[in-house]
Amino acid sequence: MAVTTQRAECIASGECRLLLAIELGRRQWKLGFTTGVGQRPRRRTIGTDAWDRVRDEIAAAKVRLRLPADTPVMSCYEAGRDGFWVHRYLTALGVTNLVVDSSSIEVSRRARRAKTDRIDVEKLLGMLRRYVGGERPVWRIVRVPSETDEQRRQLHRELAALKRDRARSPIGSRAYSRPWAFCSRWTRHFPDGSSN
Repeated sequence: MAVTTQRAECIASGECRLLLAIELGRRQWKLGFTTGVGQRPRRRTIGTDAWDRVRDEIAAAKVRLRLPADTPVMSCYEAGRDGFWVHRYLTALGVTNLVVDSSSIEVSRRARRAKTDRIDVEKLLGMLRRYVGGERPVWRIVRVPSETDEQRRQLHRELAALKRDRARSPIGSRAYSRPWAFCSRWTRHFPDGSSN
């Protein structure tokens, strides 16, 4: 019955919105949905290869939480290795999205805390509720670069990764750049001191 009352208040005030928090993992994404305080979050897991199911999950969450189909959606996720294509995809769906700096998310320093994606998505959802409620210094929001800026950054990162790889294995990098160099060094001088 609390959901019905909350829905009636939500429609009467005109400030109803669906909140979505996304925890991006290597193999799967955790999605958490809610409309506000006092409501148990709806949690879903989708594979990273099924990212296009986010639209269907948003629609299903609106039905499950008894929201009108045109209810605005606000989402957030931590900035990370996936870049900003997720942000562009969500905004193309009409979702207001925030990309959050992961180092600005508050963590309890008193005790060890469990680190699971389910806990992380609930933490993000709680902080999104606070942000929407007017508490702006909850976290730092990352400025999303344009696609061309992101592509320029990606080239720079790939070059840096290649340089790191080259520095790790000097013999291997020489062998890749000059395949005959590696073989010729060992054929000219055998380990026993004799030569070719």
